[in-house]
Amino acid sequence: SNYETLTLVVLVALAALVHSDSQFYLPIDCDDIFRHDNRSSSGIYTIYPGGPTTPLKVYCDMNTDGGRWTVFLRRLDGSENFFRPWNNYKSGFGNVAGEYWLGLENIFLLSMRKKNEMRVDMEDWSGTTASANYDSFSIDSELSGYQLHLGSFTGGSAGDGLTSAKDMKFTTYDKDQDTWDYNCAQHFIGGFWYGSCHGANPTGMYAPNGALPFDNVQALWSTFKAPNYSLKRINMKIRSISKCYCN
Repeated sequence: SNYETLTLVVLVALAALVHSDSQFYLPIDCDDIFRHDNRSSSGIYTIYPGGPTTPLKVYCDMNTDGGRWTVFLRRLDGSENFFRPWNNYKSGFGNVAGEYWLGLENIFLLSMRKKNEMRVDMEDWSGTTASANYDSFSIDSELSGYQLHLGSFTGGSAGDGLTSAKDMKFTTYDKDQDTWDYNCAQHFIGGFWYGSCHGANPTGMYAPNGALPFDNVQALWSTFKAPNYSLKRINMKIRSISKCYCN
């Protein structure tokens, strides 16, 4: 019948669309983008960790250690204010072309969709770079305070700055979930998985090293350089652990 013919034509057309590089291709993360086109360079891409109705802009690192990294924190020039309330840290803020925080809800969605490892890259004011690598990374939902689950430190010359962050819930100046008597975020001018309080403060104040009169409020990673050293750059990124390139 005509109806059956029409149905068949529609199905064939749909199949052709889905198999072409069409808008039906919805990458969850930078890993998907790289697997889709391994000539992809580092830069801004759109991912869909929450599904087709919630596109999310992100910076993908396609160069470092094989690429495929989805960057969730980027500090490089002090252009963005990171001393922000809970709802900002939940939804994300900043500019993916520069400094930004991807948002706890988005990081949670990413850690629900795939098993990920994490890498932290940093640079001091004399151009020395260092990294810290962890074999797994995920966070729980907001109901559980976006609690951090971090695997083993697997190396990197920056050292393990996150020993005090393991298994911690996220704290901002208006939502205290740390294990200290006071509020770590308020005291150290950031938002993070603070314990009591930190060995790393990647969202702390941005300033040249030595410029701030207060201790430990700056963007720092205590096992790289001196404990109170203010970093020039730091970024945190995750990547799918699956090494299989099969279809």
